[in-house]
Amino acid sequence: MTGHPHKAQAHATGRAVRRIPLWRVGTPLVILVCGALFVVSAENSHGTDLRPGRYTDLATLTGSEAQRYHRIQDQVTQTDKEVSRLTQEVDDTTVKRYKNEIDGLKDPAGLVAHTGPGLRITLSDAPEDKIQRVGDDAANLLVVHQQDVQAVVNALWRGGATAVTIQGQRVISTTGIKCSGSTIQLQGVPYPQPFVIDAVGNVDDMLRSVNDDSYVTLYRQQAENPDISIGWSMHPESRLTAPAYTGLRDLSYARPIR
Repeated sequence: MTGHPHKAQAHATGRAVRRIPLWRVGTPLVILVCGALFVVSAENSHGTDLRPGRYTDLATLTGSEAQRYHRIQDQVTQTDKEVSRLTQEVDDTTVKRYKNEIDGLKDPAGLVAHTGPGLRITLSDAPEDKIQRVGDDAANLLVVHQQDVQAVVNALWRGGATAVTIQGQRVISTTGIKCSGSTIQLQGVPYPQPFVIDAVGNVDDMLRSVNDDSYVTLYRQQAENPDISIGWSMHPESRLTAPAYTGLRDLSYARPIR
């Protein structure tokens, strides 16, 4: 028999040569890779949305970031409690001395709540219809900027405030006030306007300091101008509470390149 010796041998042994279709191998591999990608995405997201394009409005983004911050804040609080518990169990003179020094620094660091009389100042953008009627340059006068908030807070500090909060968040030495669109960021968390600033301290001294501040005076004049009408209100309060700062306390700083 001539012509195809290999085929003849295959029939002689009873084993026909078969080729495995590529799709039978490729399909399981594709499924395996997709499953691995889903697992990696879930691990990296930590419960957050990896597609920022899904956020269709600023309120949704603000709420999502605030929730993420509060989850991390809860983890830090639980860890601090565990550290405090373990520290109490250590019977060592040196450890106790350092603990007493730390306790003495908590109040000036903003880690102790303050309650007493104070001032409440609220800053807000001009009415939306007024903002839409003017150009971009003029609109800058109609919205609250980070320097406006900073000027008020600094005036309150100069007036002897013992504790200050913005949007209920305690202001400490590492608090950064950053403008981000129509929101401000405190410790990296965005908050929408109106911006409520509470200060605990001697009301008369703080009022005097705010009234004497040239930057705040200019802001208040613009608030009284009907063409601008940016929001401003200031009211003495008989009792305000500035809660202790419970957020992250890590310092961020640049490192030189070696």
